[in-house]
Amino acid sequence: MKKTKNILHDLGRRERQIVEAVVKLGEASVAQVLAEIADPPTYTSVRTMLRLLADKGVLQFRNDGKRYLYRINADRQKVRTAAVRNLLATFFPDNASTAIATILDLVGDRLEPDEIDTLQRKIDKARKENR
Repeated sequence: MKKTKNILHDLGRRERQIVEAVVKLGEASVAQVLAEIADPPTYTSVRTMLRLLADKGVLQFRNDGKRYLYRINADRQKVRTAAVRNLLATFFPDNASTAIATILDLVGDRLEPDEIDTLQRKIDKARKENR
């Protein structure tokens, strides 16, 4: 598997929550981020953390009237990869098959046939590479 830099690795818990909210929304104001976070800090704290994340190069922003809208400053796939890597390391260390099975338990009935075919090809490739 190709190694990519985990852009979420050096972020604190709140920073990760904020980045995840921005990624989920695509582009978000402070108020929208606040609405996405469980047990959020104050408006001012979120605004400050968004600015600091922009200073770190994790997020970028643009003016939209009197407010700023933030979006991720990285490829969305890299962010997804980093988030899954964190999930695996935290909840499924050394047990990727359990993680995959858990995801299939949650969404398997919503997979389209072409998605199932893609998964099967990836499983076949992994099986071939592990012989």
